[in-house]
Amino acid sequence: MPNSSSDKKIAAQKRGNRLGFWFFETLLKFFGLRGAYALLYLVCLHYLLFDRKAVANALAYVKRRFPGAGFFKSRLEVYRLFISQGKQLIDRFAMISGKTKFDIQLKGYEQLKNLLEAKDKGFVLLTAHVGNWQIALTTLKKMAKPVYLVMRQEDNAAVKESLHIDTQDTLIRIISPEGYLGGVVEAMQVLKEGNIVSIMGDRKYGFPAVEIAFLKDKAYFPFGAFSIAASNNCPVVVLLSAKLGQNKYVVDVSNIIYPRYNSSKEKREQLKVYVQEFADILDKYAQTYPYQCFLFHDVWNPD
Repeated sequence: MPNSSSDKKIAAQKRGNRLGFWFFETLLKFFGLRGAYALLYLVCLHYLLFDRKAVANALAYVKRRFPGAGFFKSRLEVYRLFISQGKQLIDRFAMISGKTKFDIQLKGYEQLKNLLEAKDKGFVLLTAHVGNWQIALTTLKKMAKPVYLVMRQEDNAAVKESLHIDTQDTLIRIISPEGYLGGVVEAMQVLKEGNIVSIMGDRKYGFPAVEIAFLKDKAYFPFGAFSIAASNNCPVVVLLSAKLGQNKYVVDVSNIIYPRYNSSKEKREQLKVYVQEFADILDKYAQTYPYQCFLFHDVWNPD
């Protein structure tokens, strides 16, 4: 990741600006999804050739998901990843703008019914940088409960404005991790009120992490979501999505983890078991949808 806030803004602006979004929007309007997708092959080739930081970040995942791939094969996999992510970004805009309708299947909803009916207890909705998390969030309307996203303000104003982040659903609210104790106190209160707290579970963002195994290598995932859930005696529901076709997605909420403190053993070690369970779920996802795993961050680096 960039080393300073100014570097972050420069990198974000380079990968997304108002002119770029306008261009894709125009293609979408006149030529539909296929027309907008077509331009991606040139745009992503530009990033592959000239955005060394983006390529290096993607390679951390590619080298582990496709072990043994040489220089050219690994770059081809990075290119395919960029194109896949670009399509999902276009889908996200198309959905939010109302220009395209998507067939979204919800898998595992029956298992959530009891959790949703509980008035006095919420649950943690654990997401990751896989699939299309924003399209996945549209299924939360069916849950009919406020969902509080623990997330930082969008660095790139053009992305936020064009994708209408934070405004597509009145039930979706924000808890800033830059607030008191990283937003933990507010998250705990939300859960006690019977609502849902959504947290990204695959990046540390400065929070404590534990060492686990992911894609047959040592990786480092944060345990904050599981600590909050264990302290509130509530479950963690893993939210995943995958693109199955041009207009088709599946959203999976069938994986439910129940973190508990149940011994005199050090709490971090207890939580490590649940973080590993989450990592195993992501590992299985990466095997099934290798080009929809958009980590673009070296989770295998302890620093």
